[in-house]
Amino acid sequence: MNDNKAVFKIHINGSVEDVWREITKTDEPQQCFFNSVLDTEGLKPGAQIRMRTVSGRYTAVVGEVVEFDPPHRYAHTMRFTQYDDPPCTVTYELIEKDTGVEFVITLDGLQPGTKSAKSMIRGASFIMNTLKSLVEKGKAPLSSRVVFALGGVLEGLSPKSMSSENWPLSRQV
Repeated sequence: MNDNKAVFKIHINGSVEDVWREITKTDEPQQCFFNSVLDTEGLKPGAQIRMRTVSGRYTAVVGEVVEFDPPHRYAHTMRFTQYDDPPCTVTYELIEKDTGVEFVITLDGLQPGTKSAKSMIRGASFIMNTLKSLVEKGKAPLSSRVVFALGGVLEGLSPKSMSSENWPLSRQV
């Protein structure tokens, strides 16, 4: 990470359409994003997004779509609801290659030393490795599935600040 920016890349043996679907679907949990459900009024610039638990009781991430260019580029602001850190921008780029897709995550505007920056940098490898396994093998790695199971069991211990009633789509980030 330098200049409040971090870039992560991984090669995925699969189609750009399959990778795109995994990172933008709203009809089922996005396993690559810690099994969260993307709640939005529509994926278009200016639209609010929320990443909620499967039960819908808690919201971990809020943001606004900045750019949406299917199936190659998607950017949104992002803020963890349990932290009082400023938002940053997350950009996903899908670059078609002869042997699959280069998937790039760029985190821009990270505030060094914040809980958000630390969580996002740690989470990037989980996101990439889970996405790669989903597209290439059709299922998340066992380690990711364990995280999902624990998240479901421990969901009730989430801070009250994460309660979805505090984060309606109409609330500005």
